[in-house]
Amino acid sequence: MNHASRIPRPALILGWLGVLPFAALTLLAAYGSDLPGGAPFGLLVLYGAIILSFMGGAQWGLAMVTAAEDAGALARRLAISVMPALAGFGLWFAPPKLAALGLAASFVLLLAYDTATARAGTAPSWYPALRLQLTLAVVTCLLLAAALGRN
Repeated sequence: MNHASRIPRPALILGWLGVLPFAALTLLAAYGSDLPGGAPFGLLVLYGAIILSFMGGAQWGLAMVTAAEDAGALARRLAISVMPALAGFGLWFAPPKLAALGLAASFVLLLAYDTATARAGTAPSWYPALRLQLTLAVVTCLLLAAALGRN
């Protein structure tokens, strides 16, 4: 792996720290009881929507730094970058198990888009490798919660 495609250590560490609430809330949703902030399954969906929005925001930032694109391409990239936040917000109103499945699908779709942006040279070359491992962990948590969780 060349240096340009090596995942920066802070991104790797912080990315995996962001997975910890997914794992903890999945375990609590399957086996635990309510938390002071609410039912673990609902908190998992809320956290998933927040992180999905954050990931869309990352694409907004990438679009802004590559603003030399034509206006139509920039508008398209900015529009795509807000879709994760809208999806996460909409899924908040779905039944929790359906919301977890919708979030899992949304993370996979966003991974595909993130990978395409890196291939196009508008995201760092290391970004897909980071996104793949984090997305696999997050999707696994969401699918386990949907299968085992009590809401």
